[in-house]
Amino acid sequence: MKIWFNNVIDTERNSADVVGNRVRIGRNPDNDVVLDSPFIAGEAAVLYKRNGVWELVALGINGVKLGDRRLYNGDRCEIRTNQSIGLFPFTLSLDLPHTVELDREAEREELDQTMSSVIGQIHLELLQRMNLTADSAGQRDNEEYLLELERTIDKIAANRLLQKDQKPLVTHTAGHGLRDHMLAHAATETNSGLTDSGRHWSEILTIVPDREQELASTAQYMEGLLEISKGTTDKKRLDAVDAGFWASWEAVGDRLHSEFRQYLALRYLKKEIKNIVFGYGPLEDLLRLPSVSEIMVVDREHVYIERNGVLENSGKRFISDEVIETIIQRIVARVSRRIDKSQPLVDARLSDGSRVNAVIAPLAVSGPTLTIRKFPYRKILIDDLVAFGALTRTVAEFLRAIVLGRRNILISGGTGTGKTTLLNCLSDFIPDEERIVTVEDTAELQLAKEHVVRMETKEANVEGAGAYSIRDLVRNALRMRPDRIVVGECRGPEALDMLQAMNTGHDGSLTTIHANTAADVVRRLEVLVQMAADLPASSIHQQIGSAIDIIVQLKRMRDGRRIISQIAECIGVNERTGAIELRDLYLLETSGDDQQLQPTGRLPTFVGDLINTGMLNLDSFYHDAAQEAIS
Repeated sequence: MKIWFNNVIDTERNSADVVGNRVRIGRNPDNDVVLDSPFIAGEAAVLYKRNGVWELVALGINGVKLGDRRLYNGDRCEIRTNQSIGLFPFTLSLDLPHTVELDREAEREELDQTMSSVIGQIHLELLQRMNLTADSAGQRDNEEYLLELERTIDKIAANRLLQKDQKPLVTHTAGHGLRDHMLAHAATETNSGLTDSGRHWSEILTIVPDREQELASTAQYMEGLLEISKGTTDKKRLDAVDAGFWASWEAVGDRLHSEFRQYLALRYLKKEIKNIVFGYGPLEDLLRLPSVSEIMVVDREHVYIERNGVLENSGKRFISDEVIETIIQRIVARVSRRIDKSQPLVDARLSDGSRVNAVIAPLAVSGPTLTIRKFPYRKILIDDLVAFGALTRTVAEFLRAIVLGRRNILISGGTGTGKTTLLNCLSDFIPDEERIVTVEDTAELQLAKEHVVRMETKEANVEGAGAYSIRDLVRNALRMRPDRIVVGECRGPEALDMLQAMNTGHDGSLTTIHANTAADVVRRLEVLVQMAADLPASSIHQQIGSAIDIIVQLKRMRDGRRIISQIAECIGVNERTGAIELRDLYLLETSGDDQQLQPTGRLPTFVGDLINTGMLNLDSFYHDAAQEAIS
């Protein structure tokens, strides 16, 4: 969406292109639309998109004028036309879609809710007609059982959906069926970790060959409308279908024969029901989309996703809280974890390594909640990070040199900044002849090495025994003759054991930590070490100063990009102050609208070792850095 704005004393109009369903307007520089005036509040107003309709919420004490109406702090109003917004001394206008498009989006939202309700009714009646128990997942390869399931759905749907007065709902459900088919066809190269060897249970057994041929022709016709050519990559194909399908369906849906629409609708219903019975319900489709990096189930009505760094409502729904909890149980059982009222939260993973966190009652007040951080369908390499702009080629070469030089590296950053991704990339530089032992809460590291021993924590059993923490595993790793120890994340007392491992001959070890700056890393390590032992600060500083060589700080930008924002060397303890002394080697610098990691000109104390061993060429290193700065 484009927002035009100008100051009343300035005839020049400015514009801002904004994305997402939340747009902040105000004086602060971190707003989406920045209005530079002392009369404007730091955050004067917010635009929200709810159910296809934009709303304006006034925040500043001076209020906002929308057309002829004055809104004050906390007031909200829908914007359905291109009304002007007055924020003295600025006037803004929104290049909104036409009202008809907004109405259609709201209508699709309503049909989605009705369709979800129908799926819930069919599932409930199916429970009464068939033996669908917790053990039903074991029947997913039983062809007779699957055939009976599909035929029963046909009978139930005949009364629930396929009625003469249900044409809009049937057409809408048929659209979902066609869209799902096109997305599944385009996602052949993605690896969601959901498919098993052999035939997948989501295949429809009651297909009609003639209808399937008609489906293929319709999908091909839709690709033409979406301007998808034969040479289009799977990712671009997926993005094109995901973004533009419904606009094209408006011109196609009502023209299809009624019997074919019913076939598509039934086909989709069968797939959705089987997803609930055997798989991950409405999350199945989201897990297959490579553009979706995170899935957040807030409650049964709201499933949010992160796509290209931006949060948005997926439009998916669960038919009940019980279904969400069943899927959570299905996920955690596959990695030998448990979740119940006595232990209502759990960390787990999918079979592809995607990270899962789930919370149920009594901790989750509004119903079971689930968060899945997806793994990419292929391993990200350091070259990919350079291409994404997360770091420069020179920085990549420097990181390679310090890994080969067996320097202890600590990767720091906030949640979702890409710490694990960078850790995976740095592990690629470890020589193949070295023995690596990894320790994680939930196994998600993807080390492309042959000699890797992977260990994962274990929770206590129902008797409260048999738990093994990261600290237990780090201690055990020291007895396994490792060349390097890689800890997924230090977040507790294991920080002391990790520091001791780095100080006892296990050079070149790597780990991650949550912190906002390199200086914060030191303070957080102090707290974590004191969780393990009551040690004086001076002793902790000595441990940190002799163990950590390099701190790599990550940052997540407002547009969703994840970049390296700082690389600092931990020199040791300052003899006069007793504090840890850090030396910035690279810092993020702002040049116009761009931010790039630039060398500070300071060299690490161990640079001589890197040069003498041929791991780093200083001349080419700074020549490349200068070239990158110029470009």
